[in-house]
Amino acid sequence: MNNVSKDPRSEIVRRHHIHPTTLGRNIKVASQKSNINKRVTSHIFRHSYATHLLQAGIDLRSIQELLGHKSVETTMIYTHVVSEMNKSRVISPLDL
Repeated sequence: MNNVSKDPRSEIVRRHHIHPTTLGRNIKVASQKSNINKRVTSHIFRHSYATHLLQAGIDLRSIQELLGHKSVETTMIYTHVVSEMNKSRVISPLDL
């Protein structure tokens, strides 16, 4: 997009940032077009990113830093999600 406009305060002509509601609206439209019948928000991508990092073996402190969490306890929530996902992969030696 080559849309530029004049800042009313400084009178500088430049490109402005996207409006905060635009991303959310575009995600909503995309999820509707994809026939996803659950609520989809940009925050879900954050959760997905953290979960995939844990599954890939990235350490918790690195994920904490990437997500900007002040406390590692906040980041540890994702370990619960990953452990729940891995339950189906755990096989008892008696089942072999």
